[in-house]
Amino acid sequence: MEIGDALASVNTVVYGYTVMTDQLSAQDWLELGLKTLATRGFQALKAEPLAKAMGVSRGSFYWHFADIGAFHAAILQAWREVAAEAIIAQVEAASAGDDPLTVLLQRVFSEKLALERAVRNWAAFDAAARNAVQAIDRRRLDYVESLIRGRGIAPDVAQARAQILYWAFLGYALSDKPLPKAQREAAVAELVRIATL
Repeated sequence: MEIGDALASVNTVVYGYTVMTDQLSAQDWLELGLKTLATRGFQALKAEPLAKAMGVSRGSFYWHFADIGAFHAAILQAWREVAAEAIIAQVEAASAGDDPLTVLLQRVFSEKLALERAVRNWAAFDAAARNAVQAIDRRRLDYVESLIRGRGIAPDVAQARAQILYWAFLGYALSDKPLPKAQREAAVAELVRIATL
């Protein structure tokens, strides 16, 4: 039996914390954190209310995160994963016959964007969140620009068009008013046309 298996099979006190088979993972905390951020804002990302929502003590929180700052940093990294890296990976995995730019725009314009708004609001008050937003903006812009350049568009034109598409996305994300499906699809088709003329 491995040491980890032995610890998992019994309750053991380690540095004042109880290790149990049903212990919450860091991922559980991050998922709750992202949901809380999207619905209640960054001010709600505190150990005590999150632990209460999970039905556990704060000790479970501090088992995974050294302090609230470490949790906030992990939340911002998790946001980058779900709001950029996972989407890019899905676009890259789309079938060869699908236009990547169209796939990307259809995806992001059909997302629920409460988390996007919440992180951008957080960035207005917090330097670490602002840095995370700037980094994800750069990552997204570079990716969109690469998709446009892949259509044979000159680099300087691709850069300008990528910026216009991104501004359109941000305007939509911050509007808090989703479009009906037919209208959204027409807007995406027009954005693709503008970007690839």
